Amino acid sequence: MAGAVENTKGPTTDAASGLGAYLRARRARITPEQAGLTAALGLRRAPGLRREEVAALAGISIDYYVRLERGKETHPSPSVVDALARALFLEEQEHRHLRNLAAQAHTGTIEPEFCRADAVRPGVLVLSEQLRPNPVFILGRTLDVLACNPGALRLFAGLDAQPPERRNLVRYVFLHPLAREVLGDWDEQARSCVARLRKLAGIDPDAPDLAELVGELMPKSQEFADLWDRFDIRPHVQGLRTFHHPDVGDVRLGWESMPLDHTPNQRFVVFFAEPDSSDRDRMVLLDRGQGEPRTESGSAGRSQSTL
Repeated sequence: MAGAVENTKGPTTDAASGLGAYLRARRARITPEQAGLTAALGLRRAPGLRREEVAALAGISIDYYVRLERGKETHPSPSVVDALARALFLEEQEHRHLRNLAAQAHTGTIEPEFCRADAVRPGVLVLSEQLRPNPVFILGRTLDVLACNPGALRLFAGLDAQPPERRNLVRYVFLHPLAREVLGDWDEQARSCVARLRKLAGIDPDAPDLAELVGELMPKSQEFADLWDRFDIRPHVQGLRTFHHPDVGDVRLGWESMPLDHTPNQRFVVFFAEPDSSDRDRMVLLDRGQGEPRTESGSAGRSQSTL
C-alpha cells in the first residue's frame, strides 16, 4: 500500500480530509444520551451523533460543520476547535491531536518532531548496554526496533527469531503467534500501538513507512483494522506490565519511555523491577539468556516457581 493512511477506506493526500475523517470517527462514538440530548424517535441510520447535533453542541452552523467534515473548510479558528473538542468529549491528548489536524489542514506542513531517522547514536547504544540487566529498546516512530539490548530482545519471546529489519512492536503484537500468550495486557498493548500510529497519521498522512506498515496489517489482522477505524489516539496507560514468558515464567516490570534529544522521532524505553524481587531475578535470567528449571511436564515454571 502506497500513499497516505488517514482515510480508513483508502489513502488520501488531502490534509483537510484527515481532519474530516477524525471528526466523523469521533462523533460516531458519542451517543445522544452521552451528549445530554433526547434521542429522536425512530431508528438512526448511523451510530453516534448527527452532524447537526455536533454543530449545535459546538455552537456553529450546520453548513460550516459539514464543510469541515468534507474538507471544504480548512481554517477553523482555535475557538471553533475548542468548541468541537467539548462537543465530542475529547480528552486532553485527543484535543491536542484535533488542534494539530486543524493546523495541518490549513498549512499542509508536517510537525518537525516526526522527521524520520533510523540511525541510533553510539552514546545511546552504550547507555543501553550499561543499563543491563534492564531491558532497553530504542524505537522508531512506527515502533520499529532500531536497537535493543539482549534482555529486551528476549523479553518479547519470539521477537529474536525475526530478521532485524522486520522487528517492529506493532507487527509483533498483532501478527506474532506468541504475542497473546506472552503479553499479559495484550488488549491495552494493541490499543496503544494503534493509537500511536493514528496520531502519526494525523500529522504525516503521506508517510511511506506508516503506509507500508498499516497496509501490511490491515488485511492480516481484523483486530488491527477494527482499532484503526476507531481513530483513538489516547497514549499508553502507565503501570506494571506482566509478561508470561515461556522461559522464565511470569515477570512484572515497570517501564519508562522518553524521547531522545536531537532525534525526537526515536524513543528510549527501559523496563525495570523492584530490587531484590523475584521479578528482578527473572529479568537477570532473561539478560543472560537463561531460563527456569523445567517442570516434569516439560513446561516452564510460572510465577510460583522458586529461582
